Amino acid sequence: MFETAEIGHKLAKSQYRREEPRLRERLLKLQYRLLENAGFPVVILVNGVDGAGKGDTVNLLNEWMDPRHIRTRAFGPPGDDARERPEMWRYWKALPPKGRIAILFGSWYSDPIFERVAGHRKRARLERRLERIRHFERMLVAEGTLLIKLWFHLSEKAQAKRLKELRAHEETAWRVGPGEWKHHKHYAGYIAACEEALRETATAEAPWDIVDSSDAAYRALTTGRLIADRLAARLAGKHPKMSPPPPPPATPIDGKTLLAALDYSHRLGHDEYKRKLEKLQAEIALLTRSKAMRNRSLVLAFEGMDAAGKGSTIRRITAALDARHYRVVPIAAPTDEERAQPYLWRFWRHVPGHGEVAIFDRSWYGRVLVERVEGYASEFDWMRAYPEINDFEEQLAQAGAIVAKFWLAITRAEQLRRFHAREEVSYKRYKIGPDDWRNRRKWPAYERAVADMVERTSTRSAPWHIVASDDKHYARIAVLEMLRERLEKAL
Repeated sequence: MFETAEIGHKLAKSQYRREEPRLRERLLKLQYRLLENAGFPVVILVNGVDGAGKGDTVNLLNEWMDPRHIRTRAFGPPGDDARERPEMWRYWKALPPKGRIAILFGSWYSDPIFERVAGHRKRARLERRLERIRHFERMLVAEGTLLIKLWFHLSEKAQAKRLKELRAHEETAWRVGPGEWKHHKHYAGYIAACEEALRETATAEAPWDIVDSSDAAYRALTTGRLIADRLAARLAGKHPKMSPPPPPPATPIDGKTLLAALDYSHRLGHDEYKRKLEKLQAEIALLTRSKAMRNRSLVLAFEGMDAAGKGSTIRRITAALDARHYRVVPIAAPTDEERAQPYLWRFWRHVPGHGEVAIFDRSWYGRVLVERVEGYASEFDWMRAYPEINDFEEQLAQAGAIVAKFWLAITRAEQLRRFHAREEVSYKRYKIGPDDWRNRRKWPAYERAVADMVERTSTRSAPWHIVASDDKHYARIAVLEMLRERLEKAL
């Protein structure tokens, strides 16, 4: 697939000097239009063979445009923080907000390609990794990102010539070390792995652009034009066509729902509750402080109808944890900063490292619950969220996280009783507002959304635990027992 990039494209210096100022002006104008519009972010991936001028091109783009509004990141081997988290974590952290440009020098393609060349990643593992990359890029584009993927190419002969030229001059010799010559020695295997990666990830929404890099002038103008053309088209309103997700599930013909089928009659007396609570908290304390947790993390997600007891249940869990190593993340309406990013970004930023616990009081499931029912997300967006969420949780589990998800379920009658009780107690009135009453009127829609959510996102690595919570004592103990069991099996 690199044949066209090896035929020796070249531009005369006079043509470059004539076209370069116009291209710079165009890029700068488009960048300022992007800033003013702030409707989408731009991510430019810079990949390619050693000696192909990737660094020179990145420097040139920062020179041609306003570097104050460009986030340039170069990725090397992952550090300790990254190794304790899913491999995509550090790339999520580098995503730009709407209106900004990120140039990623080396990207989520580098590690799987190099591991494949070095023989550390079998073909099946590479294919799974590339499939995850396709899903990630599709999600970025569906969330509005303009994704431009550039591959800077040199033939084996041209690469050897380029490395020798760099090595021959004192000011550039530092750019060529044993690693570059080692890669050149394995050029054929490297290119084979790259061809496979590019073929498998060249999609309609995220195509690859291959740039012949044997001539610096040709490389520079070609890259600048590609970026300018893509940015201009997007600012003009041209969006890539996305394949639709599967249709929503049909409503059961008998009208029976998962939540309505629960047994809400469970009760637990005060004395038995206190006895079990102390025992379970002690057991969870020992489990979370064990040596096995040093290479694991714990991610808890709590969802439920309003007034279902999420906060009070979370407090019974945190009482068993080391305060130095847990964080409760309350999730409300997204901030301006969060709205400028893909919806999962604000959860990726809180992914815990080894030995740490993250507890989410409401979670990423807002996309398929509140946003679905209230109409904040289109059907296309909340339907595609199911596999995106499953992939997110699978990545957490593969990186060592123990993922436990709890839905606290109450009946409409019990919710009404708790609403009135909150209104009557001065220090609890802040917990009840117009939104709670409005959501209550949409109870049937929420019931259906919950049933769809559980059916589509309860997986082996991240199962849902549905807890009947009309009795708070029973619900708290049930959650603690489920958590203890989850920890025992995982550790």
